[in-house]
Amino acid sequence: MKKIIIISFFIFLLAAVNGCGTIYSTAVDERDMNTIASDTTIKGAIVKKFYDDDKIKSLDISTGCYRGHVYLVGEYDTADQKNRAIKIAKSVEGVKNVTTYLLPKKKVDPCGTDENLEIVGKVKAKLVGDKDIWSTNIDIKSIQCHVVLYGLVGSKKEINKAIAHTKSVEGVRVVKSFLTSAN
Repeated sequence: MKKIIIISFFIFLLAAVNGCGTIYSTAVDERDMNTIASDTTIKGAIVKKFYDDDKIKSLDISTGCYRGHVYLVGEYDTADQKNRAIKIAKSVEGVKNVTTYLLPKKKVDPCGTDENLEIVGKVKAKLVGDKDIWSTNIDIKSIQCHVVLYGLVGSKKEINKAIAHTKSVEGVRVVKSFLTSAN
């Protein structure tokens, strides 16, 4: 366990040295440095295992981790892929829970990559424009025009405002919030 903490610290330190954006994110994050380092290590381990696995298409599933709680968001081709991704995430040391928002891939959907990217950009713009929300603490993913919000914010009020902003974006079909508040 001590070795993991030391490695996590050096990974975090390396990331912090690489740019002010990381330092800013750390300063406004609701988690302490040890938790951020642990979450980063957990996320990295899952992403690596996904990449190394021949059944999982690592680019189809996004991974987030807050206080040991892992979020898997994306698409899958088969139920076996979905189950495998969950099993891998649960197998990583330090993972407390796994929450998923995984949709089966559609052969034809008018909401493709361009539309999803546009939606994410519009949601981010609305969140950044709201000075009452620490938007750097919110991860935003859009799959099939379903927007998933996850992260750790300061209050229930921030969660409600983030959801309202997201629902106001044209083209959003569904809003799923896994946001939690530090209070």
